[in-house]
Amino acid sequence: MSEDQTLFTILRQSADGAVADAIERLIHEAPDRELNRVNALAFAAKNGLDEERTIAAFLHAARLGIFEMSWNVLCPGCGGVLDEGTSLKSLDKNEYSCALCAAGYEPTLDEMVEVTFTVSPRVRKIEAHEPDMLPMLEYMRQIFWSSGADIPDNFAEIAEEIVLDAVDLPPGERALLSLQLPPEFVIVFDPVTHAAQFIHVKGEPTRERQNLALVLNDTHTQNEELELRPGPLRLSIENRTQRRALPAVWVAGDTLPELVGKRRPFLTAKRLLTNQTFRDLYRTDTLDVDQRLKITSLTFLFTDLKGSTELYERVGDLVAYDLVRAHFHVLNEIVASEAGAVVKTIGDAVMATFPTPDHAISAALRMREAMRSLNEERGREELLLKIGLHEGPCLAVMLNDRQDYFGQTVNIASRVQGLAMSRSIFATGRVVENPDAFKVIETHGLSPMLQKTALRGINDELSIYEIP
Repeated sequence: MSEDQTLFTILRQSADGAVADAIERLIHEAPDRELNRVNALAFAAKNGLDEERTIAAFLHAARLGIFEMSWNVLCPGCGGVLDEGTSLKSLDKNEYSCALCAAGYEPTLDEMVEVTFTVSPRVRKIEAHEPDMLPMLEYMRQIFWSSGADIPDNFAEIAEEIVLDAVDLPPGERALLSLQLPPEFVIVFDPVTHAAQFIHVKGEPTRERQNLALVLNDTHTQNEELELRPGPLRLSIENRTQRRALPAVWVAGDTLPELVGKRRPFLTAKRLLTNQTFRDLYRTDTLDVDQRLKITSLTFLFTDLKGSTELYERVGDLVAYDLVRAHFHVLNEIVASEAGAVVKTIGDAVMATFPTPDHAISAALRMREAMRSLNEERGREELLLKIGLHEGPCLAVMLNDRQDYFGQTVNIASRVQGLAMSRSIFATGRVVENPDAFKVIETHGLSPMLQKTALRGINDELSIYEIP
């Protein structure tokens, strides 16, 4: 049995069989381009697979060395990859700048950091393993743009219309380009160094040759905007880096913004941090202890067992322990199936996260029903679960060698859980009033009851709903 066959045999022991089969076909049959920065969500959609099972399978495959996982910082404007690393630990800047968009961005884990999977060279060698050998258009498609950029199949045809000239420029070399400037906005852009020069071409056309000299270095700079007239231009470009550069002159009319503006769903860092398989496999290898990474929206669910002390006294330690362990097992399964992850347990309590409020509400309702079923099996109400939910911004941090979360959103969610009585679910307006979450509640035929409540340690009253 070959090495990759052995790896896939092991993968099938931990991952969904249908997903493992699809991944094996991808590696054996797909063109090189499709094995670089694989978008797990697009892969699931293309093959008719469950997203959560697909993400889990890629994570197991990466752990086995079939894929290399990459965390890429994205430009929200053009979808370009501004930085990449093998873990979140590489995100060490307070701001990332995109020269092509002439804008700076504070990184957040919601939509600015993607997670992709590239086949390992030990499994299959592909062109992207040596990116400096890729032609300019393939470099743009495979290296510059993120997996969330929806680049059309006829990209080469589009480029012929909007690229006036381009050059493959070795390190230390200089090139002279002679071209005709049209009366449009033009950008000289190199996807390797991310250097950009904006040129407003306007005014009366000229027959006199205009000259422009650009130097490419490692500072990822955007030069000041220039004004030139329509007509001939001699462009001198010098590459002062240690890598091959790929400068090209793009006409930034309607076509280029349409090209860079098309998006498709991709696996965000936020979603991966709330994935149970990821937390189980990469428990201590996520963040550095000093990192504080922002998430603009995350939904927290807290649970606790009412009267657990009395339970231990009533049925004894051994029986109570088995009951509590069964309750944890059920909650863990429900959280994972709703695209969430258990962050930690504190005594008999659980803290879990979900990427969106609808998944959290669905999990809460399923938890309540599962506890009802467990109690019916025993013929008495032994397990009385209190549940609280809240959504908002937070910080992803490392606490006690575990990836955790910090901030007021976490505090409020915990306080809301404290309001709950047995079998009741309490959630803030930010959760219940979310359109998708409210649809889940309506589907169950429930009518949340609103109340204005002051929480300990929180200055303002909050809209809190009790879901009966």
